[in-house]
Amino acid sequence: MGKYYDLLMNDVRMVEGLKACINCGICTGVCPSAQFYKYDPRRIVDIVQSKDDDAIEELLKGDTIWYCGECMSCRPRCPRGNTPGYVIQALRLISQKLGFFVESEKGRQQLALKRVVGESIINVGYCLYPKLVDPEMHPEQGPVWKWIYDNDTKIYPKFSPNYLKEGVGAVRKINQDSLDELKRIFDVTGGTEFFEMIEDYSEKKAIEMGYDSADDSYFNDIYNYNSGNHQ
Repeated sequence: MGKYYDLLMNDVRMVEGLKACINCGICTGVCPSAQFYKYDPRRIVDIVQSKDDDAIEELLKGDTIWYCGECMSCRPRCPRGNTPGYVIQALRLISQKLGFFVESEKGRQQLALKRVVGESIINVGYCLYPKLVDPEMHPEQGPVWKWIYDNDTKIYPKFSPNYLKEGVGAVRKINQDSLDELKRIFDVTGGTEFFEMIEDYSEKKAIEMGYDSADDSYFNDIYNYNSGNHQ
């Protein structure tokens, strides 16, 4: 009883984010995600506060903790100074470290986040870069984005003369020395190991689900699949 709670309390975000929930429900009332998903931050905090291992494990293996947009609207509203968003972040980290994230539809998309955003940071120095937002992967961007994507070398230099070039300014090319230093920071702080862990757990789950590996087929399926059971 309480083993997951003890793990969570090693995270400073839990120490800062969970003081004494009184179940008033204000966090749920102001939560944008609660308007669109089966998501109740009040209930999540209540479960964590109960220290019930079975209930917390269900959270760690479920979709619910991945619905939060981390907007932190809950933080300034709570009359007791709690931050449910921090609690969610701590739950997500434990889910990732224990490999529980692969047990849910939304959790499995952590692989996509690692490969799309994480690897972008390592390879080009940006969370997102114009030429990496492929219209085929992001149809929600619409036809205007497709046109911008196809004409990037004509458009971006108009407001950033160093687009795809080293120098100063927005969307500039990051020099190799800086990228090497960034990679070393990931190595030293555990970021590289964390990325490898996401890959390892995803590989095992992909094989369990009948894929040859966590290859492009698995990636595309988890990236695009939506069961429709989240609203």
